[in-house]
Amino acid sequence: MTRGITILLALCLVVAGAYFTASKWAIRHQTLVFYDASRGRPVAVDIAVRRDKEMQSEAGLSILPVAIINHGNTVRFTEYSFLANVLAVRGYMAVSIQHDLDSDAPLVTKVGELYVGRLPVYERGAANIDFAISKLREMQPNADYDHLTMVGHSNGGDISVYYARLHPDHISKVVTLDNLRVPFMVHAKFKTLTFRSHDPQFKTDPGVVPDQADCDKAGITVVRTGFQHTEMSDRGPEDVKESITASLDKFLDDNTGSITPRTTAPQRSGLVATASK
Repeated sequence: MTRGITILLALCLVVAGAYFTASKWAIRHQTLVFYDASRGRPVAVDIAVRRDKEMQSEAGLSILPVAIINHGNTVRFTEYSFLANVLAVRGYMAVSIQHDLDSDAPLVTKVGELYVGRLPVYERGAANIDFAISKLREMQPNADYDHLTMVGHSNGGDISVYYARLHPDHISKVVTLDNLRVPFMVHAKFKTLTFRSHDPQFKTDPGVVPDQADCDKAGITVVRTGFQHTEMSDRGPEDVKESITASLDKFLDDNTGSITPRTTAPQRSGLVATASK
């Protein structure tokens, strides 16, 4: 009888330990829709945050770092969970914002105009970010909205870089997945990580990615991959997402904000993902 009770207590301790471990690392997802009355526009956000980190911040024991995720054209804000989860596990409050509405005009290319005519789209994205942050400050005041990590894919990557250009002193890091239009900053105080596709249908505009010497000076890490442009979201293959998250995790872990060349990344389309310092 005594032996049975001992075994039962041991099992209870194992279960309790497993529950504690799972709870510690559990990520809470929440989707909210704010309404910007000044623009007559809803702004939906998806929040991913580790429960233990959130509780610590709510108790005033820590400040949550904030990462803003910006989606690509025709991709939903909820389709970057592979990025949001990595950021959340690292202790960030990851906030993915829906920039496009069904009522918005389709994205067009106007050759010869600034950012091929997409400046109004980037300005709208910046306004969405500012509005979302204003609402989040009310909900979660113990978060660092003054040192943002900007993350974006394609058009969302351009929004990320454009926002960093507007607010360079409030940016901690910039991560883009194949943005094509807005040039990276070469005199910024923050570090940048960018993944480039090998896709004949999506060409980067001249001047967006600086030459190697300027990248080295500016702390811009360029990861050249064999991936397709449209693979860099939740819709993409697992090997693509795993490769991206591994480099992102290293980038976030490194205090210098740079990553070393990847020589073991999956080979796709005849290329191996590599990085410049």
